[in-house]
Amino acid sequence: MIEIGNDVFRLAQVFTISRGSRTEAKVLTVRITRAGLTGWGECVPYARYGETLESVTAQIAGLPPDIARPDLQSALPAGAARNAVDCALWDLEAKQSGKRVWQLAGLPAPHPEITAYTLSLDTPENMQAAAAANAHRPLLKIKLGTPDDMPRLEAVRAGAPSTPIVVDANEGWTAEVYSDLAPHLVRMGVKLVEQPLPAGKDDMLAEIARPLPVCADESCHDRASLPKLKGKYDVVNLKLDKTGGLTEGLALKQQALAEGYGLMVGCMVGSSLAMAPAVLLAQGAMFTDLDGPLLLAEDRPHPLKYDAAGVHPPEPELWG
Repeated sequence: MIEIGNDVFRLAQVFTISRGSRTEAKVLTVRITRAGLTGWGECVPYARYGETLESVTAQIAGLPPDIARPDLQSALPAGAARNAVDCALWDLEAKQSGKRVWQLAGLPAPHPEITAYTLSLDTPENMQAAAAANAHRPLLKIKLGTPDDMPRLEAVRAGAPSTPIVVDANEGWTAEVYSDLAPHLVRMGVKLVEQPLPAGKDDMLAEIARPLPVCADESCHDRASLPKLKGKYDVVNLKLDKTGGLTEGLALKQQALAEGYGLMVGCMVGSSLAMAPAVLLAQGAMFTDLDGPLLLAEDRPHPLKYDAAGVHPPEPELWG
């Protein structure tokens, strides 16, 4: 039996990127019950990819109730629907076998990973205050993506003078804007820039200088995305809601590494249930960005642990 539920988690504060703002995280929770055991998973339908709560619910509802995880890869395309079902099936398999998911996947025992903490797009003054309040964190991620981002970047650096920074433009720049900003990003010690140009309109990245690593986010979904990234990107951002689950996420990770890409493992704004399988994927990544629960005012029971060591692997009471 496959059950689909809607859950809403209040955010600790308004979260803004170049495409808009939100005050809550709306997620779908999938529960799969077989022989008295239930596995669960979470996804965040994303409008940028043409997904809604309703469309993703319909995709999942159309699956056979006894679908097996290997068959799921061809039954649904990469995206949020397949992610929730895939992760629920992994969790169910772990409960059926009495083993952890990392053991079933043939992975080493996971350990905590240092994660970025995201500062949403705001006025320079507010972003400086937010940076100062979070300057103790080991890595800050800044949401930018407007033609007027230089004052914001300077304000964040003033608020957190020595904290490593990554920048996420969310497809918001042109090639000209990025070329102008890039030397300043380097000067201010930015370690990485995510998706500076719109997906599908990013060929200029192969023509212009890349003085710091450029990461594909919206341009990279699954293994089929990789051929179009050559010569344009140095790093790929793996998100389970894009790959369509942990199964494809692990395969994409392996292939991306084999092709010489660095790895970032990111997330949509969701609960600890959504982050739990991503912690396994993030092992050894160049950058981890699994701060979703840190942005929430409420979370799942048995939430992930965050401390100075980073985000810890999930306890079996949560997932896997």
